[in-house]
Amino acid sequence: MKLKSLTIALALAATSASSFAAEKQGFYIGAFGDYYDASWENIRDYAPGGLNVDDSTGWGLELGYRFSDHWSARLEYADMDFDWDLTESDGTTMSGSESGKRYGIDGLYHFGGGPFYGIFGLKNLDAVDEDLMFANLGAGYQHYFTDNFAFNAETSLYQGLDRGYTDVGAKLGLSYIFGDQSSPEPVEPAPTVVPVAVEPVDSDGDNIPDADDQCANTPMTDAVDGTGCTLYEDREVTKSLLITFPNNTSKVSQQYLDDIAKAAAFLKEHPGTKVLLEGHTSSVGKADYNKWLSKKRADAVAKKLIEDGIDAERLTTVGLGEERLKNPANTAEAHAENRRVEAHVSVIERVKVER
Repeated sequence: MKLKSLTIALALAATSASSFAAEKQGFYIGAFGDYYDASWENIRDYAPGGLNVDDSTGWGLELGYRFSDHWSARLEYADMDFDWDLTESDGTTMSGSESGKRYGIDGLYHFGGGPFYGIFGLKNLDAVDEDLMFANLGAGYQHYFTDNFAFNAETSLYQGLDRGYTDVGAKLGLSYIFGDQSSPEPVEPAPTVVPVAVEPVDSDGDNIPDADDQCANTPMTDAVDGTGCTLYEDREVTKSLLITFPNNTSKVSQQYLDDIAKAAAFLKEHPGTKVLLEGHTSSVGKADYNKWLSKKRADAVAKKLIEDGIDAERLTTVGLGEERLKNPANTAEAHAENRRVEAHVSVIERVKVER
């Protein structure tokens, strides 16, 4: 029932937005916030590990023209700020950021003249001493909240033509289309004669007559009780966090920062919860040292959660060393699996019962 209702809602939204956007035509300008996830490794060879470029945040502008219900084109410029890390000859790692720019052209195909559209284009990206061409392919959604102003959300895949880089980007922005874009006034339908109801009136369709319904206009997706009010039930929701570590280190890898941020968001949604962070090691090395290292790993994850806004009093850390091996095998793969920090938080949420 839930999937069916969601499908109907999306179809109605697309139909209504399509009839609104189908009349849009003319020049438009836009501004957007930009996120770009690069995968550039070893782009310079003067350091043992090379220079690796990670992601960028920035802003941009675009100028376009909508030719018809289905086709439009645009010019794009984005000001970017890339993060990078460099491995020196002594094994130390340096990090930093450097500005860049992206510009190019896109063609857009608006499916059915509606809010959803496909994107294809060519881009030049100049950053970190690299000047590269990319072909991009993506999808977007556009919602007009007035006749001329619209909100846009996009994501695209970028494939390098000079080098084999495959990157991903996302944009959120606003655009303004010039000219009179107002829709014609709808024709009012002729009044109809409503027959006298034989059965009791049920205005919100929940099978409870209006005379007995204490909650008018209950959503069609909600199950109701005998008084016509939404039914609720308690449901357990669990959030888990698993972070692994290289051998003999407690530094949290950057690849887990998004997972930690999501865990922090869950904890903020449920302020009454507390978390136990359990640190573990492999069976390699002395037990006393492993216990100390596992506690240090748990403390490192706790520090990241605190930086994301979680009160330290809600966090408890414990180092279990090699006491609870996840994989008892004496292999490199097993050791890597055992070097970890785990946390599990369960809460009871009161949620609607669906029909």
